[in-house]
Amino acid sequence: MASCWRFRPLVNLTYSKYMCQRRMQKNIFCQQSQVIIRRLKATYSTENLDEDRQTDDSYEDKGRQLHYDDLYPGHIPTSLFQKAVLAVGSAAMCIINPARDDMICALGETTGPIALRYMRQKMLADPVGRQILEEEPLITTETISVPYLKSLPDNTFGKAYWRFLDKNGFSPDARRPVNFVDDRDLMYVMLRYRQLHDLMHTLLGMPPNMLGEVVVKWFEAIQTGLPMCAVGALVGPVRLGPKHRQKYLSIYLPWVLRSANNSKFLMSVYFEKHFEKDLDEFRKELNLEPAPVPLIKTGAGTVTK
Repeated sequence: MASCWRFRPLVNLTYSKYMCQRRMQKNIFCQQSQVIIRRLKATYSTENLDEDRQTDDSYEDKGRQLHYDDLYPGHIPTSLFQKAVLAVGSAAMCIINPARDDMICALGETTGPIALRYMRQKMLADPVGRQILEEEPLITTETISVPYLKSLPDNTFGKAYWRFLDKNGFSPDARRPVNFVDDRDLMYVMLRYRQLHDLMHTLLGMPPNMLGEVVVKWFEAIQTGLPMCAVGALVGPVRLGPKHRQKYLSIYLPWVLRSANNSKFLMSVYFEKHFEKDLDEFRKELNLEPAPVPLIKTGAGTVTK
């Protein structure tokens, strides 16, 4: 039967029949291979099998070390050249279409190792930052109760964060996983930075429009040193309209430069433990200067300008 399928001439066959025949051939080959493997295993003694297992284990260990297959879930190993190509291509796409969050993430991961090491060192030098690195908390709907945030008083940091998510249709689960960072510890630093982005918007009072994103990118670039943030901060203003560009240059840029340099390093803040705090008091604790003209009002019944 197998030989009939194997040597039947492929003449006057439709594509669907051809693919069906190929699948049947493949199934027969797999079945035969499994039979052969079982017979070979039956001929081995227990001693030989143990030796084979030891050899296979050592080979697999070497494979993990060389190819980073088990570095972390979702990791995609890339060479320096591949990272350079990804960085150039993703940067071009970010300029053409700033809404491509996949390209923004690729740019941040391929250009960020030096900045990520700097961020990790700053976190290790801070007791709370060190605790965050040890516990590796995640900001997702599995770890944060969105209904609980909604139930908090209007003047709290948690309620302001919920209002930001609700108004813009965002979710804590929307942040992309890390793929191109070749270090397990630095992967978490990048993921933590990514998951804090909406909290930065809330603290700074900036909506997720072009002006708000440019302001937040300036803050993040100064605090983290990530090249991706610097690119967004420098290139983003080109897309601002005349009205927003005037506000950006005269009001928001001087403020965000002062605020980012003077405030606490926010990567070392355990935000999940401060949701019940008054937002204004929390900003004072962080030495975070409020925006001169907030684009997001955080009181009850207020709206985004």
